[in-house]
Amino acid sequence: MSDSDTDAPETGDGDSGSTVVLLDVLPNGRPDDDRPAHQKSPVAYGLGTADFRLYELALTESADVSVSDWIDLDGPSVGRYREVEFDDLTRNAAAEIEYAVDDIVDADERRFVDFYNEAGAITLRLHRLNLLPGIGKKLRNNLLDERKRGPFETFEEVSERVSGLHRPREVIVERIVEEIREDDLKYRTFVGTKE
Repeated sequence: MSDSDTDAPETGDGDSGSTVVLLDVLPNGRPDDDRPAHQKSPVAYGLGTADFRLYELALTESADVSVSDWIDLDGPSVGRYREVEFDDLTRNAAAEIEYAVDDIVDADERRFVDFYNEAGAITLRLHRLNLLPGIGKKLRNNLLDERKRGPFETFEEVSERVSGLHRPREVIVERIVEEIREDDLKYRTFVGTKE
């Protein structure tokens, strides 16, 4: 693997929009490609770390990458790439999504804790916090009241300060995975939007 590719997440500043977590690596190309083996290129599927978009990557012959590696879309391991839908993924790639989302959320906790600090209303009757699984009107109001007292710094603090919200990190992960898998959701908070 080259210096610009990495299996350790980069967080914070910089153009993380071009970084993906690899979901599946097919060194012998796509299984539905009927061309002879010598004409196929290695392929991988990845999940964008900034906007959770899905990509199919044509890897270079020298690429030395594995599932769960973080690589730059414009790095030396990638010849070209294109955005794909969830249904275009291999079974293995689809099965890795939740693990990849976990890694992304862990690598940049502040970004996702800030969702609890900054989420606003979508309409007069619907708040972004209500899009999270298990957050109804009462829990949303508890969250809004608590954040008026001061911003949350960690997921642990969200859990401690908001009675009834025991797994704030997992709730975010669950919503992101739902947005990746379901293409007909009316509202999207994480997928397709860059932070």
